[in-house]
Amino acid sequence: MNEKKIVKSGKRKTAVARAVLTEGTGVVKINGENYNNLHEFKRLSIEEVLRINQRITTKGGGEKSQIEAARLALARAILEFTKSKTLREVMISYDKHMLIADVRRKEMYKPGDSKARRKRQKSYR
Repeated sequence: MNEKKIVKSGKRKTAVARAVLTEGTGVVKINGENYNNLHEFKRLSIEEVLRINQRITTKGGGEKSQIEAARLALARAILEFTKSKTLREVMISYDKHMLIADVRRKEMYKPGDSKARRKRQKSYR
């Protein structure tokens, strides 16, 4: 029972995805559901980086952020599985966000203000 198993994670906004790769038949499940049941554009975004059996779970964020986080986790796991430098170069030349997380986050609210950037109105009378 020396099965090769790789676990990688990816983040996008507040979504976090964890991809578990095992050798198998090429079945992909996202949150326990077959990825073929996803909307066409979301399915194509996942298909960019796969051909191995994997299980991906996501938490937080919206639907699109979860898909992008899953794509990142999946690409990282495949890269570790193959240990191929040429595959890494091809992925980065195609889309750098396939391997590098987008670190932008929502800006925090400031004390005494209603939003992150909006300031209080002034009334000069």
